[in-house]
Amino acid sequence: MLVVLDNAATSEQVVPLLPGSPSCTVLVTGRHQLASLIDRHGARHLPLDVLSPEEARGLLAARLGAARVAAEPGAVDELIGLCGGHPLALSIIARTAGPRLDVALAEAAAELRDLGLEALDHDTDPAASLPTVLSWSLRRLTDRQRTVFALLGIAPGPDTTPPATAALTGLPERTARRTLNALENASLLERRPGGRYAMHDLVRRYAADTAHTTLPEHAREAALTRAGDFHLHTAHTADRLLDSHSTLLPPEPPAPGVHPHPLPDTDAALAWLDAEHATLLATQRTAATLGHHQTVWHLAWNLDTFHFRRGHRHDAVTTWRAALDAAEHLPDPATRGRTHRLLGLACSRLGLHEQAATHLEQALDLAVRHHDPTGQALTHRVLAYDWEQRGDDRQALEHAHHALDLYRALDLPVREAGALNAVGWFAARLGRFDTAREHCQAALTLHRHHHDPDGEAATLDSLGYIAHHTGDHHQSLDHYHHALTLNRDLGNAYTVADNLDGMGHPHAALGRHDQARTVWREALELYRDQGRDADAERVQRQLDDLDHT
Repeated sequence: MLVVLDNAATSEQVVPLLPGSPSCTVLVTGRHQLASLIDRHGARHLPLDVLSPEEARGLLAARLGAARVAAEPGAVDELIGLCGGHPLALSIIARTAGPRLDVALAEAAAELRDLGLEALDHDTDPAASLPTVLSWSLRRLTDRQRTVFALLGIAPGPDTTPPATAALTGLPERTARRTLNALENASLLERRPGGRYAMHDLVRRYAADTAHTTLPEHAREAALTRAGDFHLHTAHTADRLLDSHSTLLPPEPPAPGVHPHPLPDTDAALAWLDAEHATLLATQRTAATLGHHQTVWHLAWNLDTFHFRRGHRHDAVTTWRAALDAAEHLPDPATRGRTHRLLGLACSRLGLHEQAATHLEQALDLAVRHHDPTGQALTHRVLAYDWEQRGDDRQALEHAHHALDLYRALDLPVREAGALNAVGWFAARLGRFDTAREHCQAALTLHRHHHDPDGEAATLDSLGYIAHHTGDHHQSLDHYHHALTLNRDLGNAYTVADNLDGMGHPHAALGRHDQARTVWREALELYRDQGRDADAERVQRQLDDLDHT
């Protein structure tokens, strides 16, 4: 016999109904895990996931008819996406759309998109209302657990962690962790790998509605401020680990009780930034909505190195555009110049050269007007990069010389080393190899003396190019290998692609075609992953030419 005990709230409801015969199987459904039933009676917990797209399409076909579903594949895909595979939501859509044969499913999708949970409500039948059914899961929660559930609905990002939840809610991390476990037990959260917790999209909408109806505005804003401070200050710690030579621009102190996540080393910093990237972008959008201009700007600043290393070029432009809007509300004029410069650099990396030129001109003008030689030098260095991307190495070399002269006068040795390498690189591009080698060797000495592995790797790449173009292919490979090792250790995927691209040429010159193919194929994959289409097309041509030699 199969005994079904449906919608059990507690183990106490179930235990008296368990049969004594081993020939009986008991199936218990419920919103909670019923831990004591598992521990004391050997029950097996079987969490049910949402429906896959194929299963969701099958449900709609069974309710609406296969022909109707096949007639509007785009609308069906949108409905499945909006419902997130939630069986009850899909069943409600099928019920409401079923009798209306004259109404296209695209209209049902538009209604669900516009109305959200309201489209899945029912005035008279609670069991046919998704918001009401979700509310039943809250009945056995404590007030604290309901508050945390509501705040998670408005928290930025697709998921959360116990430290982030502690900051959001103002609770000790141990309490936040227990609360997350309670919400998971109530089937309101899903635990994912890496200690992360996520809500189904529809559950999240319900949680957000709960926050807006049960929590006062000041409480919601205070929670979002704490969450923003947590992510900003942890990102600041990560950025200092990634680039200890960058200008130190610390954000304002965090809200009381907010403790940034500890990051012991560069690997931990990169891992945290990778895991939290979507949340950090969402945090900046939330801060902009709240008018927290300092947070908006500092998030762009503290994500800049990470965005470059990982090749997130579009995200860099987006965050710096938001920062430029925020900078209009900040008192320091140097902030606006710095923002124009870095937005110009981000635009240049994305190939938006007209926009880059506009921002860089404004950055240079502001630096000159405010007697800021450091800002002038930094902007000339970016202008050199932008002219290189436009294919004018002579203009690039001129700006690199300007930057070098300014850095020498300012006594900034690490910046001077970067400018020396830039002069050497552009000289090499113009065929002036003796000048190029002299400048790059001087740059390498400075970078190593000041323990700057980023600069050292960039200079070794330049020396690899110089050695290859002067016929010393073995020396070229040594330089490229050393640069590649440093960049891989730094997690610098953007320049790893460039190193691999450069390394293929001395391999090919030495007749090592298999090695050239190997490095160019890896470079091609990285360029494609980073959306660097022109570079990818060029490497593909190099591979095609190699196949015909």
